[in-house]
Formats: sequence, C-alpha cells, structure tokens
Amino acid sequence: MLDNSTVARYPVVVNNQSPARTDKFRRYRDKKKAQGLREFRMWVPDVNAPGFQERLDREIAAINGSGSNREALDWIESVLADDPEFYG
Repeated sequence: MLDNSTVARYPVVVNNQSPARTDKFRRYRDKKKAQGLREFRMWVPDVNAPGFQERLDREIAAINGSGSNREALDWIESVLADDPEFYG
C-alpha cells in the first residue's frame, strides 16, 4: 500500500486554448470587425529592457552627428507641402 506522503503531486496545467476561451476572443474580434475595425499587432521596443537607453543614446548621437538632418527635414516638408489634407 502506498503512503500519501510519498506520492508525487504535480500542478494541473490549464489549457489556455480551451473552446470557451477561443470562442470568447473570436466573438470579440467579430464584434470589432462589425464596427469597421481591423486587428493590428505591432512589436515595439521594450523601454525597460537592459541596454535600451544606451542604444537609444547611441542612435540619437548618430542622428545628431550626421549633418544631414536639415536635408531630411526639407525633404519631409516638401512631401507634406504636396498633400493638401495635411495642412487642412
């Protein structure tokens, strides 16, 4: 006979892809689509990640030291000037 104190116990893992869960999200997406919206997912930098600030500082220094900022801004302004909706 087994003693209960020697039996290994393992946590029960819940299946997050259960039909109730997937149906819930499908209904939510269907509702949003009916409202004329479209799902969009985007990955963005994690500002709390180690090394993020150092990388940002290096990239800012590279942009500031490039000397071509004025050319880039002039080009952007010329493109936007051709768009009557941008300026209202």
